[in-house]
Amino acid sequence: MLRQTSYGAIGLVVGGGLTLIGLVAYFLGNATLNLAGFFYGIPVFLIGLALKSAELKPVSFSRESSPELLKLREEGATPIQKQLIKDVTRYRYGQNAHLEASLERLGLAPTDEERPRLIGLREAEIDGNYALVLEFDSPLIGLETWQEKCEKMEKFFGPGLRVTVAQAEDDRIDVMTIANID
Repeated sequence: MLRQTSYGAIGLVVGGGLTLIGLVAYFLGNATLNLAGFFYGIPVFLIGLALKSAELKPVSFSRESSPELLKLREEGATPIQKQLIKDVTRYRYGQNAHLEASLERLGLAPTDEERPRLIGLREAEIDGNYALVLEFDSPLIGLETWQEKCEKMEKFFGPGLRVTVAQAEDDRIDVMTIANID
């Protein structure tokens, strides 16, 4: 639940409330409450603004997972797949895109303009194994480049994963990370 809460929004609400209390106290002549409201409210409000401006919204699942897939995730997903879900389904701060560093290390983000953008996740069962599908909007990097990087992605994401790539739509690439239980 806390992962789905924007710290920037919390800072804006709390800081704005404290500042408003300080402002009301100023006009009512309550010096102690006035100082507390201004000394705490304004900095918290500014921190909230800073966080809000550097905020990267979480990626959501494009399809709701069935109870069978959730059970398969618990039993068969690798720690890396579970960590990927945790990382991209929460608010991030100070990053331009989800998996920004990973894409750069894999050679799939030569520049900020060319970087593919993660737009969704979904879970699937492939050959009886758990699969986490990362859906990327990739208008400037083609399917061939993604396919060339499959072996590198398998090494990058660690043992126990097989990676395949498919073109879903014109500019959309699906990266399937499949747990190898066999």
